[in-house]
Amino acid sequence: MKESTVERNIRRQVEGLGGVAWKWVSPGRRGVPDRICILPGPHIIFVELKRPGLNDGRSEQQKKVFRILEGLGCHVWLIDDAEVFRQRLIKIGVSAYPYQAFAEKFVLEHKAAGLFLDMGLGKTAITLSACEKLLRDYFETSKVLVIAPLLPARETWPDELAKWDQLEGLTYSLIIGTAQERIDALHTDADFYIVNRENVVWLVDYYKKKWPFDMVVIDELSSFKSSKAQRFRALRKVRKYIDRIVGLTGTPAPNGLLDLWSQVYLLDEGARLGRTLSAYRDTYFTPGRRGPNGIVYDWNLKDGAREAIFAKLSDLCISMETTGLPERLTIPHEVKLSEKAAAMYQQLEKTMLLPFADGDVDAATAAILTNKLLQLAGGAVYDENGKAQIVHDQKLEVLDQLIEEANGQPVLVFYNYKHELDRLQVRYPQAVHVKEENVVKRWNAKEIPILLANPASAGHGLNLQFGGHIAIWYSPTWNLEFFQQANKRLHRRGQAETVLIHTLSAKGTIDERIYDIVLRNKEAGQNALLEAVKARIKEVT
Repeated sequence: MKESTVERNIRRQVEGLGGVAWKWVSPGRRGVPDRICILPGPHIIFVELKRPGLNDGRSEQQKKVFRILEGLGCHVWLIDDAEVFRQRLIKIGVSAYPYQAFAEKFVLEHKAAGLFLDMGLGKTAITLSACEKLLRDYFETSKVLVIAPLLPARETWPDELAKWDQLEGLTYSLIIGTAQERIDALHTDADFYIVNRENVVWLVDYYKKKWPFDMVVIDELSSFKSSKAQRFRALRKVRKYIDRIVGLTGTPAPNGLLDLWSQVYLLDEGARLGRTLSAYRDTYFTPGRRGPNGIVYDWNLKDGAREAIFAKLSDLCISMETTGLPERLTIPHEVKLSEKAAAMYQQLEKTMLLPFADGDVDAATAAILTNKLLQLAGGAVYDENGKAQIVHDQKLEVLDQLIEEANGQPVLVFYNYKHELDRLQVRYPQAVHVKEENVVKRWNAKEIPILLANPASAGHGLNLQFGGHIAIWYSPTWNLEFFQQANKRLHRRGQAETVLIHTLSAKGTIDERIYDIVLRNKEAGQNALLEAVKARIKEVT
């Protein structure tokens, strides 16, 4: 990263807080800092900018000037990273971003709060700051349970707790591992108990009616969108024992407004959208397509239902979107299949059967067929024996070209199937999988040339904005939430470059339908929700 990039980001931060960041030139005096930053308060900060990684790099004259200014009670900082500047602002009592203070106040004032915040807005930091006040200042909370996807539970939340000075002294216990390790963690005295969502059922069963956590934070609330899921049913059992609850997500309705019921129920126990899913459906939806057995495949909103739902949530949920980020460009790439591969695709599509010498590919249902076609579009397809039958390399060849055009810049590649990962690892031995140790730190230190990630496991809690700005979707995902969240790993606060999202779509295949129809239609409904409950405050605009 260039020094000029760091300077531009710092100026953007200061101006976003209503301050100024002026260049400073003092005729006749050498060694003065590069900028004077004046913030409401007032706070006067002198900043000397250095190229990242240059360590101190100050001349003796600059050190002398620093001592003079510091002796006068001024803040004088040597900065080589915009994120470090933001952290120092927090340490001296300057809110890094006004919307964070607004969201924190919302959590403090509402015992149940849904923060539908765009990815990269600092949901974790906001929540931790509110929890710190509830624990230390208000004495309204004694034990906080954080439920998160595995990687954020293991890395993001502990890292955030250790990052901020105002959280110093707060302790956590990580409820991950074997049953005995989890039990030991529960019996460790701490302020925060962090559990991965896969262990929620076990946790509820362990405590039953003796639930000890008076506050619960659900990171990625949308992972509780299914009312049939065991994790939802388990948490529902103990909801009455929870005094405060916060739900965090940037994608509350990835598949439509039906997704909202279970999430909102965990917040308000059915006060706004009804105590049952069927009551919610009957109130706001009408049956759509039905199968031969009478099962309803989809539900349509009644006239005025969308607005009515949004109004119900206006006092429970807030939504904000990221502003001031670099541009994000989505660049589609059409992949032309070979004649042989195209013919095999068409055969599978028409006959639901694709014969191979050592095992046939048989797609018995439409759902299976759809999955098989998506696999084949990526270059291989699993046969009846579970073996990946390779059909073509056309996507790999386009990927080769894109990686070459990146000219050594780090590239994040999203895949969907195990056979895609296997082929990518063979083709690019320098690539690193996202589940390897310390992968986030290594990526952000620009030590990883190619990072491979499945959107289902890498869509949450990974801050990758400092390590690169190029992502490539080797194959698409049906899941809008995964698509949005995965892209936001790079496009979030701290990113200094234009983010490039490349999508590879095999011509004449299901790839095109996913990108052109499915994702677009789902996004429209979700964006309507977010817009309706958006907190329109001056500080954000």
